[in-house]
Amino acid sequence: MSSEPPARTFTPAEANEALATVRPLVEHMVAAKRALDEAQERSDVAARSIAGNGGGIAPRELGELHEEFERRAAVLAGIVDEIQELGLLVKDFDSGLVDFPSVRDGEEVLLCWQLGEDEVAFWHGLEDGYAGRQPI
Repeated sequence: MSSEPPARTFTPAEANEALATVRPLVEHMVAAKRALDEAQERSDVAARSIAGNGGGIAPRELGELHEEFERRAAVLAGIVDEIQELGLLVKDFDSGLVDFPSVRDGEEVLLCWQLGEDEVAFWHGLEDGYAGRQPI
Protein backbone atom coordinates (compact mmCIF):
# COMPACT_ATOMS: atom_id res chain seq x y z
CA MET A 1 0.00 0.00 0.00
CA SER A 2 1.29 3.42 -0.93
CA SER A 3 2.08 5.79 1.90
CA GLU A 4 1.51 8.79 -0.35
CA PRO A 5 -1.64 10.77 0.39
CA PRO A 6 -4.30 10.88 -2.33
CA ALA A 7 -3.95 13.65 -4.90
CA ARG A 8 -7.24 15.13 -3.70
CA THR A 9 -9.40 14.72 -0.66
CA PHE A 10 -13.06 15.60 -0.23
CA THR A 11 -15.10 16.75 2.72
CA PRO A 12 -18.58 15.18 2.87
CA ALA A 13 -20.02 18.51 1.63
CA GLU A 14 -17.59 18.60 -1.31
CA ALA A 15 -18.35 14.97 -2.18
CA ASN A 16 -22.08 15.68 -2.19
CA GLU A 17 -21.56 18.80 -4.29
CA ALA A 18 -19.51 16.74 -6.77
CA LEU A 19 -22.42 14.31 -7.27
CA ALA A 20 -23.92 16.67 -9.84
CA THR A 21 -20.93 15.78 -12.03
CA VAL A 22 -20.21 12.30 -10.72
CA ARG A 23 -23.72 10.79 -10.88
CA PRO A 24 -24.15 11.08 -14.70
CA LEU A 25 -20.62 9.73 -15.23
CA VAL A 26 -21.32 6.75 -12.99
CA GLU A 27 -24.66 6.13 -14.73
CA HIS A 28 -22.80 6.15 -18.05
CA MET A 29 -20.13 3.82 -16.61
CA VAL A 30 -22.74 1.28 -15.46
CA ALA A 31 -24.48 1.39 -18.86
CA ALA A 32 -21.14 1.06 -20.67
CA LYS A 33 -20.21 -1.96 -18.54
CA ARG A 34 -23.57 -3.57 -19.32
CA ALA A 35 -23.01 -2.96 -23.06
CA LEU A 36 -19.50 -4.40 -22.80
CA ASP A 37 -20.86 -7.52 -21.07
CA GLU A 38 -23.47 -7.91 -23.83
CA ALA A 39 -20.80 -7.58 -26.53
CA GLN A 40 -18.70 -10.18 -24.71
CA GLU A 41 -21.66 -12.56 -24.58
CA ARG A 42 -22.30 -12.18 -28.34
CA SER A 43 -18.64 -12.87 -28.99
CA ASP A 44 -18.68 -15.92 -26.67
CA VAL A 45 -21.78 -17.32 -28.41
CA ALA A 46 -20.06 -16.95 -31.79
CA ALA A 47 -16.88 -18.58 -30.49
CA ARG A 48 -18.83 -21.55 -29.08
CA SER A 49 -20.68 -21.90 -32.37
CA ILE A 50 -17.46 -21.91 -34.36
CA ALA A 51 -15.86 -24.40 -31.98
CA GLY A 52 -18.89 -26.67 -32.37
CA ASN A 53 -19.38 -26.91 -36.10
CA GLY A 54 -18.36 -23.64 -37.64
CA GLY A 55 -21.80 -22.23 -37.04
CA GLY A 56 -21.98 -20.56 -40.41
CA ILE A 57 -20.35 -17.42 -39.02
CA ALA A 58 -18.47 -15.41 -41.58
CA PRO A 59 -14.97 -14.19 -40.65
CA ARG A 60 -16.19 -10.62 -41.26
CA GLU A 61 -18.94 -11.06 -38.67
CA LEU A 62 -16.44 -12.40 -36.15
CA GLY A 63 -14.20 -9.40 -36.84
CA GLU A 64 -17.13 -7.03 -36.32
CA LEU A 65 -17.95 -8.67 -32.99
CA HIS A 66 -14.35 -8.23 -31.88
CA GLU A 67 -14.31 -4.59 -33.02
CA GLU A 68 -17.57 -3.90 -31.16
CA PHE A 69 -16.10 -5.37 -27.98
CA GLU A 70 -12.94 -3.27 -28.36
CA ARG A 71 -15.00 -0.10 -28.94
CA ARG A 72 -17.15 -0.74 -25.90
CA ALA A 73 -14.09 -1.49 -23.75
CA ALA A 74 -12.54 1.80 -24.87
CA VAL A 75 -15.71 3.71 -23.98
CA LEU A 76 -15.76 2.17 -20.50
CA ALA A 77 -12.07 2.91 -19.98
CA GLY A 78 -12.61 6.53 -21.03
CA ILE A 79 -15.44 7.00 -18.52
CA VAL A 80 -13.40 5.41 -15.73
CA ASP A 81 -10.52 7.78 -16.60
CA GLU A 82 -12.89 10.77 -16.33
CA ILE A 83 -14.09 9.64 -12.92
CA GLN A 84 -10.55 9.04 -11.69
CA GLU A 85 -9.40 12.43 -13.00
CA LEU A 86 -11.95 13.97 -10.61
CA GLY A 87 -10.04 12.28 -7.78
CA LEU A 88 -12.41 9.36 -7.14
CA LEU A 89 -11.71 5.65 -6.93
CA VAL A 90 -13.93 3.33 -8.97
CA LYS A 91 -14.76 0.25 -6.90
CA ASP A 92 -17.46 -1.57 -8.91
CA PHE A 93 -18.45 -1.06 -12.55
CA ASP A 94 -21.71 -3.00 -12.30
CA SER A 95 -23.24 -1.30 -9.26
CA GLY A 96 -21.66 2.13 -9.74
CA LEU A 97 -19.71 2.11 -6.48
CA VAL A 98 -17.14 4.88 -6.07
CA ASP A 99 -15.07 6.22 -3.18
CA PHE A 100 -14.01 9.79 -2.46
CA PRO A 101 -10.68 10.02 -0.59
CA SER A 102 -11.14 11.98 2.62
CA VAL A 103 -9.61 12.67 6.01
CA ARG A 104 -11.53 12.00 9.21
CA ASP A 105 -10.02 12.85 12.59
CA GLY A 106 -6.57 13.08 10.95
CA GLU A 107 -6.86 9.63 9.34
CA GLU A 108 -7.20 8.86 5.64
CA VAL A 109 -10.61 7.31 4.95
CA LEU A 110 -12.92 6.86 1.99
CA LEU A 111 -16.34 8.42 1.59
CA CYS A 112 -18.44 5.76 -0.09
CA TRP A 113 -21.25 6.35 -2.61
CA GLN A 114 -23.18 3.97 -4.82
CA LEU A 115 -25.45 4.77 -7.74
CA GLY A 116 -29.01 4.99 -6.47
CA GLU A 117 -28.08 6.66 -3.19
CA ASP A 118 -29.30 10.23 -2.79
CA GLU A 119 -26.12 11.50 -1.18
CA VAL A 120 -22.68 10.56 0.06
CA ALA A 121 -23.68 9.40 3.53
CA PHE A 122 -21.15 6.68 4.43
CA TRP A 123 -17.43 6.30 5.03
CA HIS A 124 -15.03 3.44 5.70
CA GLY A 125 -11.37 2.92 6.46
CA LEU A 126 -8.91 2.30 3.65
CA GLU A 127 -8.85 -1.45 4.36
CA ASP A 128 -12.48 -1.93 5.38
CA GLY A 129 -14.28 -1.73 2.05
CA TYR A 130 -18.02 -1.65 1.45
CA ALA A 131 -18.78 -4.09 4.28
CA GLY A 132 -17.22 -1.63 6.75
CA ARG A 133 -19.39 1.33 5.75
CA GLN A 134 -20.47 3.57 8.57
CA PRO A 135 -22.79 6.59 8.52
CA ILE A 136 -21.02 9.93 8.29
